[in-house]
Amino acid sequence: MYDEMMVAPMRAEVADLGAIEMKTAAEVDSVLKDAAEPVLVFVNSVCGCAAGGARPGLTLAMNTEKKPKLATVFAGNDTEATQRAREYFLGYRPSSPQIGLIKNGQCVAMMERHDIEGRQPAQIAEVLQSMFNEHC
Repeated sequence: MYDEMMVAPMRAEVADLGAIEMKTAAEVDSVLKDAAEPVLVFVNSVCGCAAGGARPGLTLAMNTEKKPKLATVFAGNDTEATQRAREYFLGYRPSSPQIGLIKNGQCVAMMERHDIEGRQPAQIAEVLQSMFNEHC
């Protein structure tokens, strides 16, 4: 578990986009289980690819008209919530960061760490917006 003071700015970067912060398994289920609209789940992390690519890419991607509801868990701190969120990511291995689009309780699109590493924020945003256009 990381020091909460250290991760607070990383949490805020995503929360400032309007993300629902999920810190327990019950909160994850309440947001994802019966969601009528698509929900993008951002598995936040302290790693460099989250800081340099995933969070800035998410910020760029959410600057569009056609977008899903946004929710987040923090890997390493919200352990219970992160585990439950990943249960919705059937067929995908856990990674941090990780960005899954849930629609009707099913994961319909995913960006795993290997899809994020080495990409610029604009490239990540382009992939995310493509997901939004297809599923939202």
